[in-house]
Amino acid sequence: MDYERSHVIAQREALRQWFKTPLGLSLLGDERLVLDAVLDTLFGYYALQIGVAADADLLAKSRIRQRMVLDAALLGPGQVSAGPGALGEPDALPVMTDCIDLVLLHHTLEFEPDPHEVLREVDRILIPEGHVIIVAFNPWSLWALKRRLRKRQARPPWCGHYLGLNRLKDWFRLLGFDIELVRPVAFRPPLEQERLMQRLQFMERAGRRWWPMFAGVNIVVAKKRVATLTPIKPRWRSAPVVADAIETSGSR
Repeated sequence: MDYERSHVIAQREALRQWFKTPLGLSLLGDERLVLDAVLDTLFGYYALQIGVAADADLLAKSRIRQRMVLDAALLGPGQVSAGPGALGEPDALPVMTDCIDLVLLHHTLEFEPDPHEVLREVDRILIPEGHVIIVAFNPWSLWALKRRLRKRQARPPWCGHYLGLNRLKDWFRLLGFDIELVRPVAFRPPLEQERLMQRLQFMERAGRRWWPMFAGVNIVVAKKRVATLTPIKPRWRSAPVVADAIETSGSR
């Protein structure tokens, strides 16, 4: 195993463990409130959750019954995935092309060496008009400020490559996706003290109203566009030729 691969695996496991800390659980709670409301508006047959928080069923409120989890961190001993799942890499998904209605990327792009390839894989497996939900840290936030202060530690989630909305919009435009919804989350400073975080809960409502651009996390919903073809009217003179071809092929 090369150094880059082992480094990525170590980061994923560290991020998984961080989501079990009080601060990580608090963030998951804030994200879940928004995701539950968003998922209630999306329909389909198959949904896929990708990320390291495999034991958190973030698709629980989805109207889609067939839900799967791809655990990017690899399940360890004693750990159970939230739903029917698979082990695999986000940039090489073990999923057939054009078969998934909804993909949830939960803090995946910030910690992958090639986030563009991950999005291309999502584009591949999504059906036309399918949706992708991206949950990603915002580089213009109090969370990003703490990231700069703790950069030397190089530990998740502070070591990730946080993604701004403009960058995500550019990537989606290149892939042919339309952004339908952006929901900012996590306006409180990322403090380790649970009681203080609870006292600062009012900042969530105030932040959504007054400074949404400084949210710690952005939840983005995008829809895969379908290229429309201009219908061409058949010329009546060609009708006998088409009929002959059908008759000939049917008589074989």
